[in-house]
Amino acid sequence: MSTQTFRLDADAALLQPVQVGDTAATNRLFMAPLTRSRADADATPSPLAARYYAQRAGAGIIISEATAIAETANGAYLNTPGLYTDRHQDAWAEIADAVHDAGGKMFVQLWHVGRMAHSDISGFSPVAPSAIAADVVTHTLTGKKPLETPRALEIDEIPAIVEQFRAAARRAIDAGMDGVEIHAANGYLLHQFASDVVNQRTDAYGGSPENRARLAAEVVEAVVAEIGAGRVGLRISPGNPAGDMRENDATGTYEALLERIAPLGLAYLHVLIDPATRDFGVIRALWTGTFVLNTGRATGTDFCQLESYAEWGAISAAAVGRAFLANPDLIDRLVLGAELNEPDVSTFYAPGPAGYIDYPTLAEVAEPRSA
Repeated sequence: MSTQTFRLDADAALLQPVQVGDTAATNRLFMAPLTRSRADADATPSPLAARYYAQRAGAGIIISEATAIAETANGAYLNTPGLYTDRHQDAWAEIADAVHDAGGKMFVQLWHVGRMAHSDISGFSPVAPSAIAADVVTHTLTGKKPLETPRALEIDEIPAIVEQFRAAARRAIDAGMDGVEIHAANGYLLHQFASDVVNQRTDAYGGSPENRARLAAEVVEAVVAEIGAGRVGLRISPGNPAGDMRENDATGTYEALLERIAPLGLAYLHVLIDPATRDFGVIRALWTGTFVLNTGRATGTDFCQLESYAEWGAISAAAVGRAFLANPDLIDRLVLGAELNEPDVSTFYAPGPAGYIDYPTLAEVAEPRSA
């Protein structure tokens, strides 16, 4: 199925090039990170992943699906990738080569899922800032199960997590990626530490906004020291309730975080937020660098709105998820005002090529059938 979409003029703001740290993006429509649950059992990206990402190389920058920094950092979903072994790195190198050969740019998103993990998936008991379970049901190999109560991390365990982010970032660059995005959003570990509800610690990583921002800041600083600020992006989602997240103070922690990391000169800040809210204005005013907006609209992206924000200078770029998932040639379709393929929700997390590498491009649809 398909539906009519918005047409972008050739001189549209979203189609203009933009320098993102060390990376020259050919346009301002980025592919947002999307979990696809097609990695091998050992968290190696699927053999189909290189083709999947290369098909979408028309994006200004592709941001990969969330990728675990360690075996103990995984376990929120079945068959999600990692970047902590040589086999993982070799697979990501194949992906980087395929995307670059197709003329694209790509960052790997790095995460630790924290309390969103289930031991039936990861093989490890979940950890979090505090022993507070998320009221979430997840899919395991033996069916749907509620998430377990996590173990609160000891303070002397935290430096190892910072090191895992640093090491994974090094592997990403060594694999040929253009950069990494640190995932501090959507209810995962770094977001959990930021919350004044989920984080009930009384040590240096809890309490004040500065303390709750400390872990994310330390991760950013370590990764920047390893691979350079021009190759590092950060994703946040102030007030986002995903993963049963609750935040009485939806912006205070982020004010402290952004104030601390602003002097580093990151490649970009990626914010999942409703631009109609006051929180958007607060966060936007705090960041003078490259600002990437993700509206998180599962029902469809309002390209007209995004173009207006880009034209006004309110955003530097926009990250789009499902539209890129279903339309490998999204940029071409927008330029022509062509119809968009509808994403097939039933194949979002299913194994195999269906709904992964078989969405047709306009060129493929136009090819004459053989007699």
